[in-house]
Amino acid sequence: MVFTKFKEKLCSTLSRKTVQAKNSIKFVQVIQCKKKMKGIKKNLTEEYLYLDFSHQIEGCIFPLHTSVTLFLLSYCDCKIFKVCLVLTGESADTSLLKNVLSQHVEIQIISRQELPLIVQNCCLPAVVESPDSFCRAGLAVVLRHIVQRAYDAEPSKKGILELLGFKKTCLKACAEVSQWTRLCELTIPLSIENFLKESCDQHPAIPTEILQLEKKLSEPVRVHNDDKLRRQKLKQQKAAGAGPTLAQEKLKSQAHMQETSEDQDPSSQSLELQVAFSKLTVQEHPAAPNREPAHIRRAGACALPPLEHVFAEGLYFTLADLVLLPCIHHFLVVICKKLSKRLVEFPLLAAWYQRVQEVPGVKTAASRCGIQFLHLPELPTTSIEQHPKFSEAAGAEEHSDPSFIGGPRPTMTKLMEKGIEVMFSPHPCPAWTLDWNRLPAAVSPKEGKMSSDRALRKQQQLNNLVYVVTHQARPGDRIVDFCSGGGHVGIVLAHMLPSCQVTLIENKELSLIRAKKRSDELGLSNIWFIQANMEYFTGMFNIGVALHACGVATDMVIEHCIKTRASFVTCPCCYGFVQNTSKFSFPKSEQFKKTLSYKEHMILCRFADQTAVQLPPQRRLIGKQCMCLVDLDRARAAEERGYSVQVISMEPESCSPKNNMIVGVPI
Repeated sequence: MVFTKFKEKLCSTLSRKTVQAKNSIKFVQVIQCKKKMKGIKKNLTEEYLYLDFSHQIEGCIFPLHTSVTLFLLSYCDCKIFKVCLVLTGESADTSLLKNVLSQHVEIQIISRQELPLIVQNCCLPAVVESPDSFCRAGLAVVLRHIVQRAYDAEPSKKGILELLGFKKTCLKACAEVSQWTRLCELTIPLSIENFLKESCDQHPAIPTEILQLEKKLSEPVRVHNDDKLRRQKLKQQKAAGAGPTLAQEKLKSQAHMQETSEDQDPSSQSLELQVAFSKLTVQEHPAAPNREPAHIRRAGACALPPLEHVFAEGLYFTLADLVLLPCIHHFLVVICKKLSKRLVEFPLLAAWYQRVQEVPGVKTAASRCGIQFLHLPELPTTSIEQHPKFSEAAGAEEHSDPSFIGGPRPTMTKLMEKGIEVMFSPHPCPAWTLDWNRLPAAVSPKEGKMSSDRALRKQQQLNNLVYVVTHQARPGDRIVDFCSGGGHVGIVLAHMLPSCQVTLIENKELSLIRAKKRSDELGLSNIWFIQANMEYFTGMFNIGVALHACGVATDMVIEHCIKTRASFVTCPCCYGFVQNTSKFSFPKSEQFKKTLSYKEHMILCRFADQTAVQLPPQRRLIGKQCMCLVDLDRARAAEERGYSVQVISMEPESCSPKNNMIVGVPI
């Protein structure tokens, strides 16, 4: 069995490294000690990890986000967080928790009322730094932070950092943009929770998300060195005749289970397993670069064999595997107990489940968390087409439109015929400006590491937004700067409005850290920093602000404000990235829906991005008109929900190619 060989080969190689590792361990420890002494002040910040707890069923802690987080803590052997389980109900039974909690992690049980105020405004899980002004919220953000902190505490554990994948991008994209992040972070945990709750029924429905994951595992792998690896695979297949696929190799290897790992020729493994194996072990000597034969080099891309999945994201073991493993384990437990005949529908998922168990440290982490892995039978690989109910919705919105005519002019003419024309509301005070020379240096965007020309344009943009917000705000108001970046808007508002509470929400950690540093220099006490996707912010507020929120992020900000009945001041950006999502469909307003198709609206969005100063004046003018029409659709949609909305052009227009403001106030 390929998994047995994979495990034996891995253990054999690791044991050979042990002697060499011991010889250098003292030297490594001295270096680590020096590094830790240098960074001791940096690591003094105490961090609290807050996790929801509602109940547990057969060793599974609910919600599954909590099970996943505790599993990662155990895998990383991370003890630097003070972990708090937050009871979601007064009747939550905690008596059996000790059986499913890792014994090496000290855990405190608290009520929701005991949460810090900043955490009460967020979805859990969440991590907070003392003194409770910087919070990280949402599963993906928290898990990535745990991995980074575990590595910072013990830099010798380089394998932990590699969980973040190529360029540290694993689960970095927010769920609103990335279907993969959404599947791992949201839909699979939630769907399996529902599946487990319904498992008392005779025939619970298989979650669609599980079928999506099975299909995902059947798709070719894409990696940064894709072409090189596929040529190596072609060479391997040519040398072995046709060459088995990863799935075929798994079945054929049953006849050779008596072979030991030492007798196995590494070249007999599939290329995917060789690559995955090399990533999980320490290389004694770097492989010498081999020039491929001429017939391999000349092979066209269409002639190259696809790479097959070893792990969830492809060839390498990443954070995504650790997120999915507890969820899939509990799903398979129910399948084996109550729906065993349906197990054959998930051969790739079962193969992945068994392969992940052989990764060093996974079984240890599982045993600490009370997870007892299943031993699944060998399953023949079948086509994903056996699931007739499964179909992807991606791209379903774009139906062919025989009456469609390309270019923006026909679309704009069509709108004009319905009485919809490019029209801006007058600017309330075009000459108003902050006295930047009298403001502390840390307030100015010049502190954000940008050129003087760009800093001047950023100041001009801020003049527009700050004027509108300061004339709307009242003492005690809560203002949220969505997609805050380095905090240019939020820091100015917190300084100008000391009686208001300002919250910065940003997904990029480094940007938010820079913003906090500037805030600390100013001594601001009315400002919070939350690293999270905006949907994880659940607090009430009065005004929402967003400067250059990209694509549908602007629509998400407006939607968040409307749900809270808060005013909004947004400056859209990246119109070309606007597209239908799981939450939004375009056009948004009824008026535009009656006139334009989705495809025609996308034409406006694409041309709205053509406003760069390098372009010819006529093209920039058309781009500006398309920007206005896209934003008018957003404005009309908000008006249909009880808002008074204006689309205003910022002054001076040269402050940015994307110089529209959408200002909405609830009626």
